[in-house]
Amino acid sequence: MSPKKNNIKTFIKALPKNMFSGFVVSLIALPLGLGLAMASEAPPIAGIISAVVGGIIVALLGGSHVTIAGPGNGLVGVLLIAITSLGIENAYVAVVFSGGFLLLLGFFRMGTLADFFPSSAIQGMLAAIGLIILGKQFHIMFAHKITREDTIDYLIEIPFTINDAIHYKKEGLIFAALAGIMSLATMLFYSKIRNKYLQLIPAPMWIVILSIAFSYYFELVVHEPNPIAKEYMISGIPSIQEIISDIPTLKLNKIGSLSFWASVLALTLIASIESLLSIKAVDKLDPEKRRSNVNRDLKALGLATVGSGFLGGLNVVTVIARSSVNVNNGATNRSSNFFHAVFLILFIVLFSTQLTRIPLPALMAILVYTGYKLASPKVITKIFSIGKEQLIIFFVTLVVTLKIGLITGILAGVITTLIIHIIISKSIGLFLRNVLKPNVLMFKEDDSATSYYVSVKHFCSFLNYFRLKKHLEAVPEDQDVIVDFSLCEFVDHTVMENMASYQELFNKRGGHFDVTGLDMHDTDSKHPFALRRLLPVPNLIKNSLTKRQTNISSLAKDYGLNCSFKKQRESLFLNDFLFFNTKNINHIYNELSYKDKTIRLFDIEFSEGEFIAKEVVRSTMLHINLVHQIPEFTLDREGFLERVYAFAGFKDIPFEDHSDFSKRFYLLGDNEEAIRKFFTNDLIHFFESNPYYHVESNGSSLLVFGKERLASVKEIKALLDFGKRLEAVVTASTSHFKDNFS
Repeated sequence: MSPKKNNIKTFIKALPKNMFSGFVVSLIALPLGLGLAMASEAPPIAGIISAVVGGIIVALLGGSHVTIAGPGNGLVGVLLIAITSLGIENAYVAVVFSGGFLLLLGFFRMGTLADFFPSSAIQGMLAAIGLIILGKQFHIMFAHKITREDTIDYLIEIPFTINDAIHYKKEGLIFAALAGIMSLATMLFYSKIRNKYLQLIPAPMWIVILSIAFSYYFELVVHEPNPIAKEYMISGIPSIQEIISDIPTLKLNKIGSLSFWASVLALTLIASIESLLSIKAVDKLDPEKRRSNVNRDLKALGLATVGSGFLGGLNVVTVIARSSVNVNNGATNRSSNFFHAVFLILFIVLFSTQLTRIPLPALMAILVYTGYKLASPKVITKIFSIGKEQLIIFFVTLVVTLKIGLITGILAGVITTLIIHIIISKSIGLFLRNVLKPNVLMFKEDDSATSYYVSVKHFCSFLNYFRLKKHLEAVPEDQDVIVDFSLCEFVDHTVMENMASYQELFNKRGGHFDVTGLDMHDTDSKHPFALRRLLPVPNLIKNSLTKRQTNISSLAKDYGLNCSFKKQRESLFLNDFLFFNTKNINHIYNELSYKDKTIRLFDIEFSEGEFIAKEVVRSTMLHINLVHQIPEFTLDREGFLERVYAFAGFKDIPFEDHSDFSKRFYLLGDNEEAIRKFFTNDLIHFFESNPYYHVESNGSSLLVFGKERLASVKEIKALLDFGKRLEAVVTASTSHFKDNFS
């Protein structure tokens, strides 16, 4: 009974954090839910219904830990076709049936479904979905409603829509288009503002707040009606009573048609792929690095989709953007998903009439930005850097999806990938002979060791990756694994990408994941995810320094420091720092270090969030390796946000004898007694008399940085000087700490 009590106590203790995170997520879910529903030509409230039903049911029955459920971006195109071809009542039936199929996928343990699709084909499908969203909503964002045959026609019309908007004569249309343009600018540039206070409110919610404020300004101050054309304002937001009384009647008259079952199949396929990819991505962000039970989650998503369809809502999927925000705001369990649903209900109960003050172009700008992120040129550049053959797979999937449909598109991507693999390996027999054979052998190297050896032979691609994954999933992440590909003639991009994910996961959980046996394999690019095969292909490497690197090189000579510009993906020394718990480190580079490596200064690239919510951040940091152990702590400049965090359970450690320090600095750590002993008068005075930096201890080393951006050469000098003096003061405090605390 004791562990159960501890679990309940931990759950209750974490409730404030999860409630706070659920509130922040609801600020994004509200405008996105409305926008995604309208983009699908469903009633606006349908998106909110699916978010509420999904949040409650998946929170209670799901198998993931920090994901958020609701309407998904990927389903807009399919829902749009279903609603326009079947009618809204029949489309709800299709939603219910697709939920039933998701339930079956969960019961039949089909959570590995996403592993059978090549990574580049999935990227092509997602890019096509992005263009479908962007193509139609772009015109509404400019207050210009048009109807065309397919997505490509909508995209071709974009320059003409912009030209028409420039020549608008009607004031209502001008204001509507301006609302869309300003909202798009907010989405584009908001993430670049690295301000912790502003970012408490997500960009989509700023758009909602400013839109409502604009409406009230004209009503209460100017005493004139809203200048935005009425046909471009949200309408038809019902109250809770109206939602309950207007539960739709489902029609079954199209259930025998081919278009109905095509819609059901497409909804099921896209919902399952989007959810499985999102769950996989969010597991990488989870600070506790837990593994989700994907089959249990599929059951919960299926049940939620059935309930949502009966109530007049859309499909419920796991959504990466909202899940990323959830993790970044301190969520620790599924209760945050539940609270996000509760806050959405409160918004509808209290503010349903206010939502009609939001212009349609403003909401469509949010979706245009989402579509752009899915089909960004950066995606193409990244795929090209992995290999030219991946670009072919990507574009075949993209074009076929746009011209024919999602199911045909993903099948075309799979077939194209297989054909390219056969051409590159110059052997159709390699795949035909071995595709059904077991190709993975795993065993412990000896009875007492915690090391696992995995040998992979013949070929390893998206066709049979599930076999390797099944073995790796059985290994605890805190142990050591060696995956040997020396007997494998062919390893594709999908497998290499997944191996990198496993390496990151094991390293963060205290284990070790090594990939060996690829020394004799070659590839067309130097990208770590590139396809590998036993064919020698020469590669030329060209090195040149940037202007910044030249300046750093000069600084290294002046200060007598070692200097390295090589990108280093091995960053294990940073894994134990709290700051990187919910962030993925891509690499460190431009490193300056003392000869004994005690102090290292480097540029670092890391990412927050995943998938379309992914934001890449580059910063300059300093690492100090300590000889003796010290308490773990985090020290920051105290501000309003830190005081708010106190209500969410993050308690500051005050020093009564140093009121100025306690007022100016925010000190966190679990072992309060040890931290108080360690923070001597000299150390406190040092922090009081120096510039503010984020200083964090993991017990054996310190991490120091200023702003979340690359530092100038002048700032690098200041950071180096601060680090050198901090090391001396900490060394003195360590001696005092060892004498007074055991």
